[in-house]
Amino acid sequence: MQLPILDQHQRPLRSLRLSVTDRCNLRCGYCMPEERYAWLPKAAILRYEESIALVAALLPHGLRKLRITGGEPLLRRDLTDLVVGLDALRASSPNSPGLDEIALTTNAVHLEDLAAPLKRAGLDRITISLDTLKPDRFLEMTRRDELDRALRGLRAATASFEGTKLNTVVVRGENDDELADLLRFGAEHDVEVRFIEYMDVGGATRWSMDSVVPASEILERIAAAFGEPRPDSAPRGAAPASRYLLPSGQRFGLIASTTRPFCSSCDRARLTADGTFFTCLYAAEGADTAPTLRDHGAEAAARLIADTWQKRSDRGAEARAASIDRAALAGADELRSRPHLEMHTRGG
Repeated sequence: MQLPILDQHQRPLRSLRLSVTDRCNLRCGYCMPEERYAWLPKAAILRYEESIALVAALLPHGLRKLRITGGEPLLRRDLTDLVVGLDALRASSPNSPGLDEIALTTNAVHLEDLAAPLKRAGLDRITISLDTLKPDRFLEMTRRDELDRALRGLRAATASFEGTKLNTVVVRGENDDELADLLRFGAEHDVEVRFIEYMDVGGATRWSMDSVVPASEILERIAAAFGEPRPDSAPRGAAPASRYLLPSGQRFGLIASTTRPFCSSCDRARLTADGTFFTCLYAAEGADTAPTLRDHGAEAAARLIADTWQKRSDRGAEARAASIDRAALAGADELRSRPHLEMHTRGG
């Protein structure tokens, strides 16, 4: 059995965010703010069989958790076929422990009819991205009138899955007045709400620190509405969210990657829909695994990924000003011509 691969800071490659498409049916300003995009060529998108083979080849290197992302992953046809194939990788052998967890992040617009089939296919849990409960604000933030469908999808998720989470990116002046409402909504629907600081990653061309609501301020506002939250004593591990308990016992999370980066424990990598491997959300360049995968097979592609990970020294959230090409981010035309810089391409 191979030992897990470690990067330059002794961090293992334990979690992979597997993007299946760069397309999305919403246009959230922190992710896809412009109207013109350089979409990934359809012919370049990895087939499900290729993605499954590559994940299988990474298991001996320490991979244990997988999250299916996009763009919006539910836009990819026959997604249950991918989940079935990944679910088959759970079985352990002496040479290759199996996959522990298969999760999915979605905006839930197409989830109403897919939640139950995804559960039957082997999906473990779902995280839903939802930034507002107000229809007019949802339309303004996403440029799509789809809140009702998203809420129906959320209800379908909670009917089929335990431990459903709701991710909210908090942007000052846009939705930061809804923290209490979102927590009440979470309690009503039995979902754990996680508030995410607004990050200056690809797509966020209008980002400024003035738009960030720090985790400390979020906690103060929640305390004013519900009473002082206390840290959850459950082990956090490498998870990005710090978790808290309200006096009522309700649990919520904070992802403070702007003001309190968690790079030291980050064990996550990203594989885009066309097979580009990124060691960090903030990385300006990635390793193109598709030619190796298609010409030499999954084992060779996994070795390329392992070699790339072993050279990894990224601490992107701690040094994001140097990690992201700010000149490119400042120009929409330039950014549109480099799709791999976009958050919607590399799985957010």
